[in-house]
Amino acid sequence: MNYEIIPTIIANSQQEIEDLLKKYSVYFKYFQIDVMDGLFVTHKSNWFDFKLPEKFKYEAHLMVNNPEEWIKANYSQFEVIIANFEKVKDPQKLINFVKSKGKKIGFALNPETSIMHIMPYLKEIDRVLILTVNPGSYGADFVEASLEKIKMLRMDYKGNIEVDGHINPQTIKLCKKAGANMFAIGSYLKNSWDLKAAFKSLKV
Repeated sequence: MNYEIIPTIIANSQQEIEDLLKKYSVYFKYFQIDVMDGLFVTHKSNWFDFKLPEKFKYEAHLMVNNPEEWIKANYSQFEVIIANFEKVKDPQKLINFVKSKGKKIGFALNPETSIMHIMPYLKEIDRVLILTVNPGSYGADFVEASLEKIKMLRMDYKGNIEVDGHINPQTIKLCKKAGANMFAIGSYLKNSWDLKAAFKSLKV
């Protein structure tokens, strides 16, 4: 199974997006764009009409109250659309819509949300994102109980399991051992003064 590190982009302006992409592009070509509406979570991020450079590839992680509405307006810039399951009105309808546009779809689960909610859709989705923090900001505390959720999911799901939240050289090893194979990383990379050393330290 392929293992991949994915920098997360939390920004409030086009310039912030471009600055982060420039910083990371030496080592990465695939990024997660975190979209927050200030309602589903307390913070806002990328909640404006942004334009993503076409030389890279992207997934969107939607922490918003109306993911369907946002997806219809913005899907074209992304390879993968990941919506927080808690706010998806009709999971099957959303799966069908995203796939009809030639895109991949995943569902994200907050720490308190059981994997049982997405079990009926595992054969149709391309990714499950397990949030290992309570979402909405960089640097939140790692939720240890998420590791059991990853282990349980891996028993039934052979696709990509992504983790997101307080991922660093210590927690990435725990998540990999539990069964995750994709690792979305925000504050550890953003706060690193030596990106090359940080990238090396995350190798799994």
